Amino acid sequence: MKILIAGLGSIGRRHFRNLVALGEKDLVLFRTNLSTLPDDELAGYPVETDLETALEKHRPGAVIVSNPTALHMDVAIPAARAGCAILLEKPIDGNLEKISTLRTAMAASGSRVLVGFQFRYHPTLQTARELIASGTLGRILTVHAHWGEYLPNWHPWEDYRRSYAARADLGGGVITTLTHPLDYLRFLLGDIHALWSFNGHISTLDLEDVQDVAEIGLQFAGGAVGGVHVNFFQRPAVHRLEIVGSAGTLHWDNADGILSHQKMADDFGGIYAQPTPAIAEQYAPPEGFERNQLFLAQTRHFLQVARGETEPVCTLEDGVRALEMALGAMQSQQESRRITF
Repeated sequence: MKILIAGLGSIGRRHFRNLVALGEKDLVLFRTNLSTLPDDELAGYPVETDLETALEKHRPGAVIVSNPTALHMDVAIPAARAGCAILLEKPIDGNLEKISTLRTAMAASGSRVLVGFQFRYHPTLQTARELIASGTLGRILTVHAHWGEYLPNWHPWEDYRRSYAARADLGGGVITTLTHPLDYLRFLLGDIHALWSFNGHISTLDLEDVQDVAEIGLQFAGGAVGGVHVNFFQRPAVHRLEIVGSAGTLHWDNADGILSHQKMADDFGGIYAQPTPAIAEQYAPPEGFERNQLFLAQTRHFLQVARGETEPVCTLEDGVRALEMALGAMQSQQESRRITF
């Protein structure tokens, strides 16, 4: 199967390397040649600079959309019209204006979209989902995700001020760039009913028109409340999750991938009784697990989707929900009000 990769920046290179590692050699590169990475590894692969020409000439069965966020629909819509399976990087766009056009193209051609939220493939987050679904935690009451990273450390080979994450015109900002928790919380706990947010630019990072911090309060349709904190300035990086239920608590740390399940003791014993220690059980990722395995799992799944062997685990509509929440958080700050879905 011929696969076209649109965008050869950091994430595009990762997709390229993973496809090659999985034995996919029939690759076409659609690019503007604005990448700040060296091109040595791309030598020998056909390159196109016009999308319509690339789709017509090579007729790929699958397209990976890994260019800057604000340009996603410029690739995804023509690819959908051509009937290609699409791996669409998150967030799916900078706004919702062209989503209906993409839906129409998909319906007409039978194209299917997998959205690139790779944390859905994390083994211990999948364990957390199973524990929640089984009722082991009882009724979910609160949830909090905290993700902070230092933006200048992301791509040491380039000026962070030029990166898509730092530019509003390319769809950047901390809310959309670190939108993963908004997706994996829906994956774990179901839909969000309402949110509020405080966000803006408060650090010394040289960012002109994007936010570097956001505090997002969430009310889930199932009744739980909680929030997401994201920032571009934290050192060392932190990415943790806590979910509290009526019968226990989950703690997850992305640094080691370990999920800790603290089971609540059944006896309450009254106000003066000695508390019974919680029983803790830990779930670790497989030995040797590292971050790229999430992307490899996603790529394997995408190849199955493209061959018609399975349905996407993260659909276009999942991507739309995450984008709606991200945009809702920005709207909440601008209008000083709670946003209801």
